[in-house]
Amino acid sequence: MFARHGFHQSTISQIAREAGVADGTIYLYFKNKDDIMVNFFEYKTRDAFESFRKVVQGAGSAVDKLRALIGRHLDVFQRDPDLAVVYQAETHLRNRMCEDQIKEMSKVYRDIVVEILESGQAEGTMRKDLYIGLVVRFIIGAVDETINTWLHAETAYDLTSMADPLIDLFLNGIGSVGVTADR
Repeated sequence: MFARHGFHQSTISQIAREAGVADGTIYLYFKNKDDIMVNFFEYKTRDAFESFRKVVQGAGSAVDKLRALIGRHLDVFQRDPDLAVVYQAETHLRNRMCEDQIKEMSKVYRDIVVEILESGQAEGTMRKDLYIGLVVRFIIGAVDETINTWLHAETAYDLTSMADPLIDLFLNGIGSVGVTADR
């Protein structure tokens, strides 16, 4: 309901009808609509982050770990477009209802990316002169915008097919071989 109609336009009656229960039944489990949203975020993101950790732990090199993380992230949203819509809408609001959950999710995701980058630096597969905070924002921003573009595209396409081009961009940048940033 939140994905299709928006949080503020959705009613408890609509949610109950969609769930196949009476309105009063909703109140046995949730205090109000806000509580439904918070619980939705906690449940869905816990599930997603467990799968992120699992694929990263199962991958070998730092590059493989980054590829696994980005691939899984895109796959989670492609498999659950309603989650993608609600997540993108809520995380882009100035006054977020799920502020604590979003801060925690962001921290966990940043920590995973930092671990991968530091591992890549130790392996020698990623530059040691990187400003890690900037690279983390670059990766998170690129993934976020890729999902946003997919959600608003006029024609459907495979979101997960964007994982390899993103990894290539992260690892190889946009410059030609031998080009430097010297002024």
